[in-house]
Amino acid sequence: MTTAPLASSPITIFFIVLAIILLAPILLNRLRIPHIVGMIVAGVVVGPYGFHILDRDSSFQIFGEVGILYLMFLAGLEIDMYHLKLNFRKGIFFGLLTFAIPMAMGTVVSYYALHLNLPTSVLLASMFASHTLISYPVAARYGVTKAPSVLISVVGTIFAVVGALIALATVVNINNEGTFNPAATLLLLGEMTIYCIVIAWLYPRLTRFFFKRFSDRVTQYVFVLALVFLSAWIAKAIGLEGVLGAFLAGLVLNRYVPPASPLMSRIEFVGNAIFIPYFLIGVGMMINLGLVANWATLTVSGIMLAVALASKWIAAWVAQLYYHMKASDRRMFFGLTTAHTAVALAVVTIGYNTFLPDGSRMMDETILNSTVLVILITCAIAPIVTARAAAAIKLQMLEEEEAGDDTDTSSNHRNAVNMLIPVSNPVTAPGLMELAIMLSGFHRPRTDLSVYTLHVRNDNTSKSRAVGRVSLDLARQVASAADLPVTPIERFDLNTVTGVVNVTEERDINAIVMGMHRKSTVVDSFLGPKIEQLLSLTRRMLVIARCYTPVNTVARIIVYAQPNSQFEAGFRQWVMTVGNLAQELGCRIMFCCPPDMHPAIRSVLRREKYTIRAHFRNVSDRDDFLIMAGKLHDDDLFIWISSRPGSVSWSTDTTELPAFISRYFSRNNLIVIYPEISADGMRVQTFADPLAVDFAVGSSSIWVKILQWWNAVISRYRRRTGRGRRPSDLDL
Repeated sequence: MTTAPLASSPITIFFIVLAIILLAPILLNRLRIPHIVGMIVAGVVVGPYGFHILDRDSSFQIFGEVGILYLMFLAGLEIDMYHLKLNFRKGIFFGLLTFAIPMAMGTVVSYYALHLNLPTSVLLASMFASHTLISYPVAARYGVTKAPSVLISVVGTIFAVVGALIALATVVNINNEGTFNPAATLLLLGEMTIYCIVIAWLYPRLTRFFFKRFSDRVTQYVFVLALVFLSAWIAKAIGLEGVLGAFLAGLVLNRYVPPASPLMSRIEFVGNAIFIPYFLIGVGMMINLGLVANWATLTVSGIMLAVALASKWIAAWVAQLYYHMKASDRRMFFGLTTAHTAVALAVVTIGYNTFLPDGSRMMDETILNSTVLVILITCAIAPIVTARAAAAIKLQMLEEEEAGDDTDTSSNHRNAVNMLIPVSNPVTAPGLMELAIMLSGFHRPRTDLSVYTLHVRNDNTSKSRAVGRVSLDLARQVASAADLPVTPIERFDLNTVTGVVNVTEERDINAIVMGMHRKSTVVDSFLGPKIEQLLSLTRRMLVIARCYTPVNTVARIIVYAQPNSQFEAGFRQWVMTVGNLAQELGCRIMFCCPPDMHPAIRSVLRREKYTIRAHFRNVSDRDDFLIMAGKLHDDDLFIWISSRPGSVSWSTDTTELPAFISRYFSRNNLIVIYPEISADGMRVQTFADPLAVDFAVGSSSIWVKILQWWNAVISRYRRRTGRGRRPSDLDL
């Protein structure tokens, strides 16, 4: 006879769940126990088999299912695709190990020790072979998701779960038809292949189309979740598990949800605050400690637990030896792959509900209760092992960074970035702030970032004050959603340029990000009079942006750097700026510049440890630039590294490029970067000092001209002969 729970009101139920989510991490952090374990234990205590404070009603079933899908979606979304590709082959091998070894051990032990028939033994072994990344949030909290052992484990999870599901489908098919039907297995593999191809082709196009037309973050969040659950539903419809569909959706949408974006912050917040804790509490509520408190169940559960732990540890040990990795990597392999939840429950549920020809169940209550105990213990062990392994790996990563800093004196300091974002329009302020966040690289180590938003007004009318405050508030909201502190500045000054220059000097600003003006008259210049005045009054890096579509929908980044840009004082800064953007977006970046600049750019990217897909193309003269311009697409982002008059990289061609860009790049997303120049480069030719420019750069101008002529000769020779270029450099 079942008793009613102590709490039945929806308000009371939700309050108790929130209290568990709030207090479990606070109490268990003092005991150095991962809060994931606390959630599961709390579910046992308040569940129907504990003090029966709560029932595992439909709300826990729904939120629990959503939680496991959300967990797998976050795992795919937070993966660094660059490192994933580097470790993909290793992940395949580890996936085969962590599937085959538990499958073989589970089948043998189930057949000879538990005395099950062969189909039932294979079915139970598929439970041992599968696992859930329940401890992945622990690795994410330590910031080691880019570690090779974590990425290899993630790839291995895909293959292990797919293999377990195929084994599950095969056994069920044999039981239903009485014989093995290879056509059914091949049909499942074919459906899975078509499903992955369709999702990988359709989802990026749908996401790009939707994000271009709807910029509201709530709408985008709902759209992303709808795609996730659609992918999970289709996966279940073709005979797979929904967790695979959610994980695949996360991998495909990874490109369109930058780590530093407000959308990513919302996705992580909702998942970690509500859905994932609900899933963990629901797992604990399924555990009935009373049923496992007998010798028969304890004996079976002990055998099953030994197989589950030993087989996963052996797979981790073999992978560590084969790839010559450290003991902490082995513990990470084991910690991420030892927890059994979703697929294990599916396997034993199917086995319990499937009847043999003699009328008995394929798996009895002893196997069912033992599986629940295995789930409890493995879910408790996995976060603890993962936390210890993650701490050791994090220390190793920090030691390697310090060792790299000692050998590389150019990177042996923190990158101090003081960024200023002038905003004047409430419509453009959010987009400009989001772009500035991606350019800043605030999440990178060894970066001290201070961000200021500025609105300059030259009148005290109520309308002007209201526009300024609304613009600053909208920009601050975007930064707050990304957990980036911002200092708003409202300034009354003579004009906008004077206000920006004064704040730049007062706050020691070294990067200014602002929007590009719209031409209002025929005689209006490309940059506009305000930006031209600002260029002449400050030597700091100036980033001018014009984006017709959201930045996270950009397909490629094309960077055109003028000759001799590597000799500017701000060379390292602008390379890091475009590197930050490419790493946030996860897209390919093409540097179009003279060949003598390639080693300098590669050196900066290597020293600063950027993990981006960087390609290079030789562009030495105007003909190359014209060819490049004809190959840009509407979804590309074109970045022009320009120069100020009097700087090292400035030439007479620089004055002609704005008219050319405004004519042929009018439909493209555009960013113009003026790198920081030295104090000597600020000397401008005047009547009082007519030879200032000549003395500043004239002494080396003849050598610069000779170098440019020689690069042009080499470029023409390479184009005619086809030598000296890789095939990937020929096309954008």
